[in-house]
Amino acid sequence: MKCNCYIPSGCSVSGIMSESGRRQDGNAIIESISLMHDRSNGLGGGFAAYGIYPRYSDLYAFHMMFDNIAAKERCEEYLKDMFDIVRDEEMPTRPGGVYEGVTAGKSEEEGVCPITDPPILWRYFMDVPEARTRFVSDREYVVGQVMEINSEVEGAFVASSGKNMGAFKGVGYPEDIGVFYKLDEYKAYIWTAHGRFPTNTPGWWGGAHPFCLLDWSIVHNGEISSYGINKRYLEPFGYKLELRTDTEVVAYLFDLLVRRHNLPIELAAKVLASPFWEDIDRMPDRERRIATALRQVYGGALLNGPFSIILGHSRGMVGFNDRIKLRPMT
Repeated sequence: MKCNCYIPSGCSVSGIMSESGRRQDGNAIIESISLMHDRSNGLGGGFAAYGIYPRYSDLYAFHMMFDNIAAKERCEEYLKDMFDIVRDEEMPTRPGGVYEGVTAGKSEEEGVCPITDPPILWRYFMDVPEARTRFVSDREYVVGQVMEINSEVEGAFVASSGKNMGAFKGVGYPEDIGVFYKLDEYKAYIWTAHGRFPTNTPGWWGGAHPFCLLDWSIVHNGEISSYGINKRYLEPFGYKLELRTDTEVVAYLFDLLVRRHNLPIELAAKVLASPFWEDIDRMPDRERRIATALRQVYGGALLNGPFSIILGHSRGMVGFNDRIKLRPMT
């Protein structure tokens, strides 16, 4: 029985984690996201993977996208000044490859949608020079360079910047993106995936999910209607939002709350999806005081709108959604 109904603006998200740390290839996550084919429209798909670079696990792995050779050359000059580049190479791809498994919701009339006309895709394994971290941590330094590249180096975009992890994303259906990036040849202990159905933001290679900063990765279904407030809240802390999509704020908010302000992830989630005041009033005293303080201190970080989010990081995976469950997850 075939159902021709679908939910517009209902992106697909999926995540797989091995609690034992055993790594598995990307076939399972590709198959998982393909079962939600009709929740995306071919304007964006992507994956985050953790544990994929064991040989370079102590180095920052920058997955880069360049509009042209000139942009690549400009960015490389910048990277050479700011980092010690240990290795760089073109990212392996399978041009024209498409997912050949069973895809739920895909009609025969659609045909195949090979990934065509990608930007220049390159990866760099880099260390932070000791002299650059006299007054800041290496992670704070890396965040600053990511912001600088994305905002100031025309035609260059940092897709991911963590250690022993990476983002693989682009314009297309997610299962075809997975084939294009040869994810069957990578092994990871955490995989997340996203199929995009953009409603009010453009479909472009940098705008596909996941959004990453250091080892944080975000895949998101829904809409962050508080984007403007969240953006203004983040900018005084040095975050530059250049990617033309609401999901970007979520990755930066987690970096701010957990890495810089040292909040436990559980409390950070309560900041972003805070209980209503009427629910806070009914809490036990200690819990009520904590929830009240979080709302008062981090009001600008509260997310509004319907959303379900999977946060990936090197130590685990977290799923949470909006306060009234307009975008549920299972």
